[in-house]
Amino acid sequence: MKRKLRDAINIIMSSEDNKLDIRNVKYVPRWIVLCIDIFLLCLSLALTIYILSDLHINYVAKVGIVFQVAIVLGVNLLFMLVFKTYAGLIRHSSYMDALKIILSSVSTYLVLKIIDFIARWVLGERFFLNASLILYLFFSFTFLFIFRLAVKQAYEYVKIIRRSETFDNAIILGSGENAISVAAALDIEHPQRFKIKGFIVNDKINKRLRIVGKPVYKFDENIILRLKESDISAVIIAEDKLSTKEKFKLVEDCLENDIKVYNSPLVIDWSDTTSVTNQVKSLEIDDILEREPIVLHNEEKRQQLTDKTVMVTGGAGSIGSEIVRQIIKYNPKLILVLDQAETPLHNLQLELEEEYSSLNIKFLICDVANRNRLSIFFERYKIDAIYHAAAYKHVPLMEDNSPEAIITNIYGTKNLADLAVFYNVSHFVMVSTDKAVNPSNVMGASKRAAEMYVQSLNFQAAKTNSRSTTKFITTRFGNVLGSNGSVVPLFKAQIEKGGPITITHPDIIRYFMTISEACQLVLEAGAMGKGGEIFIFDMGEPVKIMNLAIKMIKLAGFVPFKDIDIKITGLRPGEKLYEELLSDSSKTLPTHHKKIMVSKDIIEDYDFVEKQINKIIKAALRLKEKDVVAKLKSLVPEFISKNSEFESLDTQNSKFFTDENEKKTVSAKN
Repeated sequence: MKRKLRDAINIIMSSEDNKLDIRNVKYVPRWIVLCIDIFLLCLSLALTIYILSDLHINYVAKVGIVFQVAIVLGVNLLFMLVFKTYAGLIRHSSYMDALKIILSSVSTYLVLKIIDFIARWVLGERFFLNASLILYLFFSFTFLFIFRLAVKQAYEYVKIIRRSETFDNAIILGSGENAISVAAALDIEHPQRFKIKGFIVNDKINKRLRIVGKPVYKFDENIILRLKESDISAVIIAEDKLSTKEKFKLVEDCLENDIKVYNSPLVIDWSDTTSVTNQVKSLEIDDILEREPIVLHNEEKRQQLTDKTVMVTGGAGSIGSEIVRQIIKYNPKLILVLDQAETPLHNLQLELEEEYSSLNIKFLICDVANRNRLSIFFERYKIDAIYHAAAYKHVPLMEDNSPEAIITNIYGTKNLADLAVFYNVSHFVMVSTDKAVNPSNVMGASKRAAEMYVQSLNFQAAKTNSRSTTKFITTRFGNVLGSNGSVVPLFKAQIEKGGPITITHPDIIRYFMTISEACQLVLEAGAMGKGGEIFIFDMGEPVKIMNLAIKMIKLAGFVPFKDIDIKITGLRPGEKLYEELLSDSSKTLPTHHKKIMVSKDIIEDYDFVEKQINKIIKAALRLKEKDVVAKLKSLVPEFISKNSEFESLDTQNSKFFTDENEKKTVSAKN
């Protein structure tokens, strides 16, 4: 008991400046509330006895006053325990708490009347007068209720007078139950960041409509003007009934007018252990991707994956791990998650074994360049489909370590593809990149060479009527928001450190998509592919990285170039201003989905491609960097180096032509 009392005192007295602040009291222990209630009951009894004695009413009959007090307090305390009148948070008392006190008081009155009736029947004398019971219950209810009301009002008063100076007047996007619940939760938040001033709806409304006493604004072209007139400094998205275009415009307009934007999940999804502060967060950049999300079909994927053995290489990476999570939805017989990175694979194993303990998942440590170990897995598990996401992808790093890029991206792909043919794997889906198109760096060129090899294998099987049934399919897309190689995690980390954000060039542009969408595309390609295709996703408009950085700074609640600076560092080795999804010689064909196209690249003869790739691999194994890159340029003639020591391997004419072409393209896009 002493320890509990000491803890309660510490809770009450703790604050940043060691001063008493009722807002810092998370909760008062129930036994303390119960003790206070018992004290108030005793006070009610004393006041009742005093009043009746002063009126010269014979309060005591056959029993003494001590026994009477014991009976009254005992019965009242019993019903307080039954109805748990002491259990609620005092500062958040509501009509439910008042109802509990009323029920306790009425129950106490009825039981005491029954006791009085029995006493009068057995002893011939009354225990209690009606006046005494009514007075006591009136005083007890009043004191208990006033105590709770006083604490609640004191808390609200202290909360108002000591409110943070960074307090935001906020408006909530939405008007349904979730929006109202968010408003209520934020209203009692401590320290309070928002004062909810109203709601925004996208429906026809009555101008006099109010929700929980707050005005409702109609979403239209003048909404930002009205928000500024009402001194609104934050918008909280609680119910997203706007279209992608409307939402994007609202966010853009808010950021342009220094209005912060926050996102709130459904209240039913809020974690019980997480505070309101952690639930309502600043809007993420992928929440406002300027295009409609892709919607894909599931039936074909279900036929391909359900009750099948599927291997995912690079399975511990951001793309590979998401492919694994999406494959799980189709109930495969076995998933083989292969990666050479031990710690990320171990972390993924712990996550999946906890969440999907009933599924058959094996985690394999292996380098895709280790053909002998790979062959053991193919022999042992009878693989039905492969999703090949293993690759080195950081452009500057691979420019400085070109042999490793070749060994993993080309040799590793060749090993997997050859084994897939030998063991009659049904589908081989390769994850490629837009950097493989007109590559300007070793990484992109190595991925293009890998694309050419798997396509030529598919072409060779069709040409020679081979018994091989493996369908080789390639998916090609741009940067993935939140992936290990994306600028978004880098920018977030730089913002958290207070800046500066580093950008290689003010005019650099990139295509973006979310990890989930990228992996849906990979699965969809595996299901619809007939073999030899390169599937390309309509990624919308390219994003200028400078604009992306400015937007992320504003979303984080800072002022660009003032709170967080942006520093230009210069293009890195192998980097170019823009990426394409198609080469100049490629053509596209539509598919059943309007946002997925098929590229018909020129497919070289398998014998030629294999011979060239073997030369590149041998040079890489000998660690002859310039020889490696020269042979890679021979296989991929559109590979023109940028900002790299390998520029000397290109002819002056092709270099001049590509530079001028890039300048024209960037100018057109801007």
